[in-house]
Amino acid sequence: MSALMTLEATRVYRLGEFHRFESAGANFLYLVPAGAIFAVDTAVGKLIECLSSGEKAHEQIVDDLTSSGLTIEDAEELIEEMAHSNVIVSRDSIPDKPSPLPDVFPIQTLVMNLTNQCNLSCQYCYEFGADKLATPEGKPKFMDVPTAKASVDFLLGQSGDRRSIHVTFFGGETLMNFPLLKEVVAYGNQRAAEQGRHIDFSLTTNATLLTPTIIEFLSENHIGVTVSMDGPKEMHDHLRVFSNGKGSYDIIEPKVRALIKNHRTRPITARVTLTAGVSDVIRIFRHLKQDLGFHEVGFAPVTTSPNQLYAINAAGMDSVLDQFHKLAEEYLEAALRGESHGFSNVSDTLAELCQGVNKSHPCGAGLGLLGVGPSGDIAPCHRFVDSDAHALGHISTGIDKAKQTDFLTRGNIASKYDCHTCWARPLCAGGCHHEAFVRYGDTGHPNLHYCDWIRDWTDTCLRIYGAIAAKNPGFLQQFAERKAS
Repeated sequence: MSALMTLEATRVYRLGEFHRFESAGANFLYLVPAGAIFAVDTAVGKLIECLSSGEKAHEQIVDDLTSSGLTIEDAEELIEEMAHSNVIVSRDSIPDKPSPLPDVFPIQTLVMNLTNQCNLSCQYCYEFGADKLATPEGKPKFMDVPTAKASVDFLLGQSGDRRSIHVTFFGGETLMNFPLLKEVVAYGNQRAAEQGRHIDFSLTTNATLLTPTIIEFLSENHIGVTVSMDGPKEMHDHLRVFSNGKGSYDIIEPKVRALIKNHRTRPITARVTLTAGVSDVIRIFRHLKQDLGFHEVGFAPVTTSPNQLYAINAAGMDSVLDQFHKLAEEYLEAALRGESHGFSNVSDTLAELCQGVNKSHPCGAGLGLLGVGPSGDIAPCHRFVDSDAHALGHISTGIDKAKQTDFLTRGNIASKYDCHTCWARPLCAGGCHHEAFVRYGDTGHPNLHYCDWIRDWTDTCLRIYGAIAAKNPGFLQQFAERKAS
């Protein structure tokens, strides 16, 4: 026997790191180090069962597998394949070291805060509410044309060889600076065309300032629109109010209907902020999707410190999760019929699963995505815009590499030791930087208050993925290029 064969025969194996789940009568593994999904057949099931009681030597594994009906050749091949896939790992295996931060971060998306002003006074607003980080004193309230054009040039210059890049318009209320938005679209299209490239545009709005002229412009220029809306009148008006306390639903409802009817080039989506007083997920979804006609509806719990009156407590989060499960069941039923359901929380996770996402960071903030404020200050994302403590540079001088590296190093999953034993970390990576700062005072702190919730929801989406993959795999093709969240 050769030395190599002797080494192989004496090698000791244990189970790798994975999450096992069942769906549509089939067994699957979610392989944590790879962020991949692996179907479990009978032979793989026997191997897992063999090692379920603890590590074993190679020879013993072969004996156990042959005793269960496999040939020696099949057993050897199975062990080799599963070791290569990290379903099993040898005692002497060396864990992969986290990849170092690259020297250059080509930007994919720039979020341009055209104004820090808003015509609403939503009590939970992260920009102006009790937990605000922004320090806008002494800074411009509206971005000007030179700053906007410089921002477009910055994106084109910092996006490497990407042929398609993205600008998202944000606020404040984005449409309070609509004249500038029009100029940016024209300038961006011109500059991108000169380089044989393409800029995709989108915006987020509270919809109060929409007009037929604005809707026509958005449609003609293929600009994606997300409307911040919290449901039927009594729920939406609970916190989304004008400065005099009057609710905004009656103002925006006809405008939203006009937007959905007349914007014919991009699907219109809604983004709901869930709070202690606004958490009837199913009713909100029914109203926004079925009554108003949004293409997709996404939900996010309010980002806030736990002592705010509108913060959702643990029981409230459990109720939200139960309702998510019900909508997820509907989503699966629709998917198996080949139909769109519109619950984007499922679609976004399916996109990540289909693309094999394995995150080093919770999102693209500070990496492929940056925010820029009216003053030209650069931030990790739109939630940190106008915060002096989190600025990463200025459009006129570029990115402060030391600050960027510090932000990304602290936010890297390798720095979040609480996450290292969690099977859901490839999709979560510790959670939102902004939420972490509001809750814990550190953008790199894992959001431990959401851990069980995230694991439950990720398991739910894995089961949906498994069922669709087994019964209607063609439905998943649409997620191959959908932007993963």
